[in-house]
Order: sequence, then structure tokens, then C-alpha cells
Amino acid sequence: MASRKHVSGWTVFAAVLMIFGGAMTIAEGIAAIAHNHVFVATRNYLFAFSLTGWGWLHLILGIVVFLAGIALFRGAVWARVVGVILAALAALSNFLWIPHAPFWALVLLALDVAIIWALCTGDRRRVT
Repeated sequence: MASRKHVSGWTVFAAVLMIFGGAMTIAEGIAAIAHNHVFVATRNYLFAFSLTGWGWLHLILGIVVFLAGIALFRGAVWARVVGVILAALAALSNFLWIPHAPFWALVLLALDVAIIWALCTGDRRRVT
């Protein structure tokens, strides 16, 4: 019989946040690709990027974060390290997204920080 790793505590919390954050980032990316007139295009801002390009970046990043969240539920050790890296990249992209959707970007930025904290804290007890 194959052994299954048991995940609990902060790992489950981080996995749920990654799945939710990934799904929201996917939705944000689709909205930017399909209807880039939904977002406010600010002029004379330090970060002047194409909304369609940002949409594709958010879509791809959201899919990868979503899949890493699912891998965390399965107990994959690599998903913890990859999750921290992806959450840091997502936090950076959401920080740069602030001119286009300030409230939404700050909410997702807070989610990314919570994911990093939960993955770095880890579970205190060991289940064998």
C-alpha cells in the first residue's frame, strides 16, 4: 500500500490561499486580455506596460500558482519551495499592477504575503 503524506495546519492554509489566489489571478488575466478597457490606464506612471501583456503574465502565473496549491494538498515537498517563489513573483506582479486595479492588487498582494508566511512557518508537528 502506498503511503500518503498528511498535510495540516499552515500548509493547508497556504494551499487554500494559493488555489484561491491563483484562480483570482487567472480571472484578472482573462479580464485584462479580453477586455482591457475594464482597467484604468494611468498616464505618466513609473510602470508603463501593455495591459494585454500583463494579462498574459497574470494568466500564466495564476495557472502555475493554482497547480502548486493543488500539489501542496497532495503533500509534495517541492511545492512548498516553489510556492514561496511563486508567491513572491505574484506579489511583485501585483505590486506592479496597483496602477490598474489598486484595491484588487493590494488584496492579492496581502494574500501572497500570507502564503509566504504560512509556507515558511510550516507545520510544527510531524506526522509519519
